[in-house]
Amino acid sequence: MMKRWLAIVLLVTGCVAFSSGCSGRGKGAKGADGGVGVIGQGGVDEQVLGERPDTTDIITSVTFDSVLFEYDSAQVSPSERQKIEDVAAYLRDNSGTSVIVEGHCDERGSREYNMALGERRALAVRAYLIGLGIDGSSIQTKSYGEEDPIKLGHDEETWRMNRRAEFILFE
Repeated sequence: MMKRWLAIVLLVTGCVAFSSGCSGRGKGAKGADGGVGVIGQGGVDEQVLGERPDTTDIITSVTFDSVLFEYDSAQVSPSERQKIEDVAAYLRDNSGTSVIVEGHCDERGSREYNMALGERRALAVRAYLIGLGIDGSSIQTKSYGEEDPIKLGHDEETWRMNRRAEFILFE
């Protein structure tokens, strides 16, 4: 119990430290134009996000499996790492291609909490990609929280499928 409490305190402290270093120039999770926006309260610095892709620049011919997360977690589990490694390999082989990592949650928890959790999930995948040698300027993040479920229902299998990060490739 004490270890879990300490982990929560460290996670919150890290999030606060990260947010305080950002410019705060962000928009809401879904911008008025429907494009990729800065996420969460305080958001991510716009320089991290880079240019917003035009919908004609999105690559729909290549898809990757979603990275799934445990309940109330933004940690990439060892069983999900290969999915991120596949995206990294594609990005290395296709210079000029960038990726949006979208973080999603199940329906449990408040909207605000789930937006923040979706952001942490997207940022965890982004950090893993950077650790694999992918240039951070080619990786954008976005949180949908619980707003865009891939599956509807109120059971563990549905919740498991909705706790995910997805990849959108663009040129």
